[in-house]
Amino acid sequence: MGIPFVKTFDFEYGQAQALSPLVQRVIADNPGPFTYTGTGVYIVGDKNVAVIDPGPNTPKHKAALFAALGGRTVSHVFVTHHHIDHSPLAAPVAEAFGCKVYGYGRQVRPPAGGEVRLEAGDDLSFKPDVEIRDGQIFGGHGWTLEAIHTPGHTSNHMCFALGEENTLFSGDHIMGWSTSVVSPPDGHMGDYLRSLNRVLERGFDRIIPTHGPVIKDPQPFVRAYIDHRLAREDQICAALIDGLTSVSDIVARLYADVDRRLHPAAAHSVLAHLIHMRENGRVCSADTDGLYGTYRLPDSVSG
Repeated sequence: MGIPFVKTFDFEYGQAQALSPLVQRVIADNPGPFTYTGTGVYIVGDKNVAVIDPGPNTPKHKAALFAALGGRTVSHVFVTHHHIDHSPLAAPVAEAFGCKVYGYGRQVRPPAGGEVRLEAGDDLSFKPDVEIRDGQIFGGHGWTLEAIHTPGHTSNHMCFALGEENTLFSGDHIMGWSTSVVSPPDGHMGDYLRSLNRVLERGFDRIIPTHGPVIKDPQPFVRAYIDHRLAREDQICAALIDGLTSVSDIVARLYADVDRRLHPAAAHSVLAHLIHMRENGRVCSADTDGLYGTYRLPDSVSG
């Protein structure tokens, strides 16, 4: 079964939309090939609220979010990870409401430099006021959020579980409209698969990504997400059997029907798979892992 993507939903830029008794969403007007319709900012609570992934610091979006927050107390600002479509407005919101920014902190494995930067890029200035770790629970009036460390998309990616509604705010870890980019060295496919399985085991009733619509039937969706990644590794093995050895050649074959603007991102995900497969002994590399390395099957398999 393919991933049952959900790509259509009703929204209006800059308007606060109620998704449940405890959750409102404001979508920033920053659509693109990686942000889809734009960054979804989530307001959790009623009068005393938390904000998750405040989004880009643009005048139009800032005005819309502050209008949605008018008359309320913001006690926490949470950031799932350090990309500039998620975190830049965090500090201005926290400063305006006299609270703090909460996040995992800087990347565990910082970019090595020189690689193609994807998506909206890194927010190099991001540093939370409070560095949080897996399992910590935060609360306000009528709501509790549990921090769940979900490395893979980035090493510092955090999801947040709303206990009162058994809902996961998944950031970019799981998205309804698309798969997530896993870009080494900070992104790691082994970590990503382990994190997906952890989410699956939790049995959430809803998953709310930062980009795109709500995932209302999470169990088969996350299972399909995992199966897709495992099938991709089988496809890579088949390409290696046919004599393809470079990331670029494998991408050209596996993503022939995908918009070529997305091929650089696909190359990073293929590389993440190859690194994971090398770590598990499924492939060998004659070079240091990288976009321009060459890969092959072990002699016991290829021979």
